[in-house]
Order: sequence, then C-alpha cells, then structure tokens
Amino acid sequence: MTAGAELTLDQLAGDAAVERLYRQVFAVLARESGAMISDVELLDVDEAILDAFADAGRDGLTVDQAVAACRPIDPGLVHRRFEVLRDYAAISKVVDRPNERYHRAAFAPYVMLLFLRRMAEQGGQAELHQLLTLEHVGVTASDAVPETGRTSINRLTRIFRHLGNELAILAAGSTAEQLGDHAQLLWGNQTLIGQAEDVHAVALDRWPQLDGECAALRVALAAYGDAVEKAAGRLIERAGTTRALGLLSVESWLSFARTASEDDLAGVLDSFVFDAPAPWFSPTLVTEAVESGRSSSTVRQPPPRPESATAPPPPDITPVDDAARLRQTAELLLRGADAVCVAAVLDDADDWLAARRALADLTAIHHHPDLEYELTWSDGLRIDIGGSASWVSDGSFRRTPPETSAA
Repeated sequence: MTAGAELTLDQLAGDAAVERLYRQVFAVLARESGAMISDVELLDVDEAILDAFADAGRDGLTVDQAVAACRPIDPGLVHRRFEVLRDYAAISKVVDRPNERYHRAAFAPYVMLLFLRRMAEQGGQAELHQLLTLEHVGVTASDAVPETGRTSINRLTRIFRHLGNELAILAAGSTAEQLGDHAQLLWGNQTLIGQAEDVHAVALDRWPQLDGECAALRVALAAYGDAVEKAAGRLIERAGTTRALGLLSVESWLSFARTASEDDLAGVLDSFVFDAPAPWFSPTLVTEAVESGRSSSTVRQPPPRPESATAPPPPDITPVDDAARLRQTAELLLRGADAVCVAAVLDDADDWLAARRALADLTAIHHHPDLEYELTWSDGLRIDIGGSASWVSDGSFRRTPPETSAA
C-alpha cells in the first residue's frame, strides 16, 4: 500500500483498486453493511502486527511489545487493530487464563493477507490457474466418479460465466479507466481457456452422460472469449488514442514493440515532435541578436523648456467668451418680458432635440458670471404625454436686477 502526504494520482488510483478488491473479497464474510474495512492502511497495520508475532518466536508478544514493534505506526491505531484481531481469534492468549499478558497469532489470517496481496497484484489469475489444475487432477484421478466430473464442470461453468458477464458489461458501457482497473482479467485468458478445455475433454471422454454439462461449459468459454476480445480491443484502442500508457500492462507494450511492423511502429510516433537534428541558427547570429536586443542604460534628460514663458497659446486652444451669444439667446426667449416659464420655452421647441438645446442654453446663461439672468426651479411637475418633453418640472427663467447680479 502507499501512504504519506505526497501521493500521486496513480498511487491513489492503485489504492482505490486494492480497496475495491478487498471489499469484494470480504463481502461474503461481512455480518452487515458498513462493518468491514474501508481504509487500505488498516490492512498494513494488521500485517505489521502479524509480522511482529512472526519475529517474536514461541514466547509471543504482549500488547505493548506489539505496539513497540510496529513503530512508526500510531500506537492508538495499533491498539485498536490488536483488539479487533483478538476479538476474531486471529490473536489469542498463549495460555487461556485471566492474567495472561502474552499472545500468539494464528497462521490463517497471515495466509489470507498474502492471498489478498496476490489477488490485488494479479487479479486472481494465479488462483484460477491453480483451481483449473486441481480440477484437472480431480477428474483424472482413478477413483473419480461421474458426480466428481459433474461438480467440476458445473463449478468451472459458473466461474467463466461470472468472468464473461463482468467483462461483457464493462466492454459495453464502461470507461477506458474502468476497463484499465480490470485489465488483469484480460491477460493470459488463452491459457485459462485451454486448461478449462482440457478438463472438459477429460470429463466428456470418461463420462459421456455429462454431455449437457459440458455443452454449458463450452458456451461459457465461448462467451468469455468473446467478452475478452471486445474488452481488450476497446481498451487497446482507447489507450492508443489517448497515449494513456498506464491502461495496459508493460508486457502488452513490449509484445507490441517486438511483433509490430515498421509501419505500425512509425504510426505511434506520428503526433510526436522531436528536436531538430541541428540548430537552425548559427551561434554567432544568436549572440548578435541577444546583444542587439539588450536595452541600453541611458541617462534621463529633463523635458525641453519653451523659448518664452509669455508665448501666447495656440489659436485652437484660446478660450472663447460667448457672453454676447448667450445674451442674445436670453432676450429672444424672454421677448421683452422679465420672466418666462420653462415649460413654455420647451413647448415652443419642435421636438425633444430642440427642447434639449434650449434647456442647455438656459443652464449656460444661468451659470455665466457676467449675465443678469437666473434659472429657478420649484416643486411642481407637469406631465404631458403628447408633448416634446413628456414631463417638466416647474421653473422660470427671469431677468435679475444689476445689483443682485453684482452681489
């Protein structure tokens, strides 16, 4: 197992696959859902405890000695796993008496851990080979009876049905990553099928009455072979298009490299870009380009001063006083009166654009310091949907006495 704070994505995926396998193996032994190990590191703690007992010899270990032997694992975690193993009789007292401190470990749990380790690494292929070997020995034994052959054939039929169904479902609707997690089921299948066919041939030759059971085994083997071909083809195709080399085993890539043609090998490298065989530019040209591109350190110069401080500004930026024009506009709006309503001025406009210009002129006249006019507003509001200005605040534009303007 992998542990620590700096785990790569591949290591996390590997731990998840191992944990999934452990949960599947222990599922048939679980008393209820959620009561099995969900952390792969707990199995590492169990193995460390059992290893400590193996090194301790015939005297056994106390709880404190087991904790000390399992450094640097957390002592509290070792205590908890020790109690769990003791509750399930994987660890028991050397002598069954109340004050006994020394314990001994059973052999079966350690064998189970070794079995699980191999299952996680090889996907159960070695166990299947051993099972098929034992089945072959069983049906070829001199004292074997038809019931022995029937039991062996039925057992193999169910095994290959399970394998074929799982791979067929994965090949039909699973992602390439899920297929990669179950890739161990795809390798070495021809040997498995060959061993099963040997058992089939022996059983059918010795007991012709088992023809029905043997036919079911042949169908299961054919379905398994088809599922393997579809799953492996999809996985290889996906691995080749995504460059995800981890989806296939190292042996598969080595076999491809040894047996592929030159065109197939060249096609793998079509999308790769390699360094040029020689530099495109000589070192002299590169050095000159770098030297010319360097920024030279210059002394900051003050900005130039004008020749004359009293030089007149350009004609295009000379301010223009439009007091005369604004006064003429004010008199046109007043028409000889001392005051006029703003709403009346806006009503005389043909449209909103003209009304907007008139309002702008009133505002400019009001703010000009040399003109004796003012624009005042009140709280009233006039609404006229059909007018050029749909709503106008009550206001007036009037002439102011000279002394008021001076003040």
